This record gives sequence, structure tokens and C-alpha cells, in this order.
Amino acid sequence: METFLIKAAQLLLSLSILVVLHELGHFIPAKIFKTRVEKFYLFFDVKFSLFKKKIGETVYGIGWLPLGGYVKIAGMIDESMDTEQMKQPPQPWEFRSKPAWQRLIIMVGGVTVNISDGLVRMMSTSSLTSMIAVLRCTAS
Repeated sequence: METFLIKAAQLLLSLSILVVLHELGHFIPAKIFKTRVEKFYLFFDVKFSLFKKKIGETVYGIGWLPLGGYVKIAGMIDESMDTEQMKQPPQPWEFRSKPAWQRLIIMVGGVTVNISDGLVRMMSTSSLTSMIAVLRCTAS
């Protein structure tokens, strides 16, 4: 049972790292383009959060439902369907007021980080495998 708990914790930690990296792929370009980020969450915060802290204009938190994470960007229609915000004219800090190329970079940022992370892991694993093979050959 102890081994199962350790492996479950390792899985949760490794997936959490991947989720945070993916969400940073959206968060960083949004901040670079001066788009307001309302929330940055690891896991989903249905009804309540395990942890949350507001720093500047962004609420950082950890939800209780471990199915991913999200970055809530002002002016972007999302699952909350904040239609009241959409009735008002676009503000300069909102996603919808940004040029198409900036919106595209913000949107594909997460996928770009996923692909980059996979390539780095693949190259480091193949490099490590090659080094081990060389060490085995020289040790013989």
C-alpha cells in the first residue's frame, strides 16, 4: 500500500509540473502583451480552493479537483461565459482588444511549451542513453 501511495504522489507531482508549465505558456505571453490575467490555477476550483493568494491583479491558487489547471484572461470568453463583461467596450488590457497575432501567441503558448518540453526530455534522455552506452563500452 505504501508503494502505491508513493507512486500516486509521484504521478500527481509530475502531472502538476506539466500542467503548471503548460499554463505558464499562456500566462507569460499574456503578461508580455500587457493582458490582464485574473486567475492562475493548478487544478480546478469548483466551489472552493485549497489555497489562493492575490498578488497584484492575479489570483494564484490550487483547486481541489486534479483534472488540469487554467489561466483566466480578461476579455476572453471561457466556460464561465462572463457575458456582462462582453457587453462593455473592450479595454486595452483585455484579450479581445489585442491584435490577432498577439491573441494567437497567447492561445498557442501552452501547446508550444508542451512540445518544447517533450523535445527537451527526448533529447536529454537520448543523450543520457548514449552516455551510458559509451561508459559501458569504455568500462569493458
